[in-house]
Amino acid sequence: MSERTVSSDFSSVPVLDYSLLQSPSQRPRFIAQLQHALINVGFLYLSNHTVAQNDIDLLITYIPKLFALPQEAKEKIGMINSEHFLGYSRLGAELTKGAVDQREQFDFATRHTCRWKEGDPEHYRLWGPCQWPDEKLIPGFRDVFERYLDQVENISLKFSSLIAEAFGLGTGLSQFYDTPELMQHRAKIVQYPVVEGSSNDQGVGPHYDAGFLTFLLQASPHTGLQVQNLAGNWIDAPPIPGTFVVNIGKALEFVTGGLARATSHRVLSPKGTTPRYSVPFFQNIGLDVRLTNQVLTFPPEIQKLRDERGAVGATDSVNFSEFDKEPSGKVNLIGRVKSHPDVGQRHYPKLFKQIFPNGYSGKGSAY
Repeated sequence: MSERTVSSDFSSVPVLDYSLLQSPSQRPRFIAQLQHALINVGFLYLSNHTVAQNDIDLLITYIPKLFALPQEAKEKIGMINSEHFLGYSRLGAELTKGAVDQREQFDFATRHTCRWKEGDPEHYRLWGPCQWPDEKLIPGFRDVFERYLDQVENISLKFSSLIAEAFGLGTGLSQFYDTPELMQHRAKIVQYPVVEGSSNDQGVGPHYDAGFLTFLLQASPHTGLQVQNLAGNWIDAPPIPGTFVVNIGKALEFVTGGLARATSHRVLSPKGTTPRYSVPFFQNIGLDVRLTNQVLTFPPEIQKLRDERGAVGATDSVNFSEFDKEPSGKVNLIGRVKSHPDVGQRHYPKLFKQIFPNGYSGKGSAY
């Protein structure tokens, strides 16, 4: 590895103060810090953001109650019921790189009416309404979480414009999004249990995220999130109260020609006696966007920063390689079927057979 690459590598995840944007004199400082994080790290903490802390606190109080629901109530909204891959997934239902992910989760999304009609591309079916737990069993949860998702969606879209500013793109990134009524963004609420007496401490194995941006709420004080630096070493990203962890997805890396880094990351199972909770929000791009038609060009001084970074070493993540030949919605649908083949087999049998011509072993593996 070159001396240049080593000197530009990171050993911690930077913290950016969103409130700096309120001061005209401090805005350039934030943009410069963002530029560095995007090019050299691919991850950052965002403090003093605009999502109401009261709503975050309320959501955090609901999360243990959500996982404590009767198993029958959770299975009633199982993902298997949803062509949109939304709903509950039991512990150990997924693999990453051949190992079981030790997590239990609910997949939700922002409000959306499915646009698919007969004759439309199959990936239009990917977005649609959520499955929600019985309001009587967990009163108020849906209202709090939908309010939270609205706010995170809002800041994520503002953040996209800041990325365009940091990269000297006068036109912004609006060409990657449909009109609001045609967009949907996804989220998970995840529980990583303490795993005792097992050699597998994989909460979720090494992977990339698919879209443009992920906004992660680390909803308990547990460590476990790790990101992989340029040299391939794993760096801890412990919870910092009052922050989101923001990371770059493969779609943004692709359209920036590698200027923005999608960074490999994983979660280790928690130690101690209590589970780890997290709430990732995945900002999507338009279903029909073909990234090969949208690769951006940058001012020479911005390109120079990527060259100064040097080469990215080999990582442990291998997913989302289809962006060079398929529309974004199809890429995401393929990933969903690989992750949840039982859902794919029920709702997308033709695509399932293409991906799993010999069937599957009972657990999904996207990576």
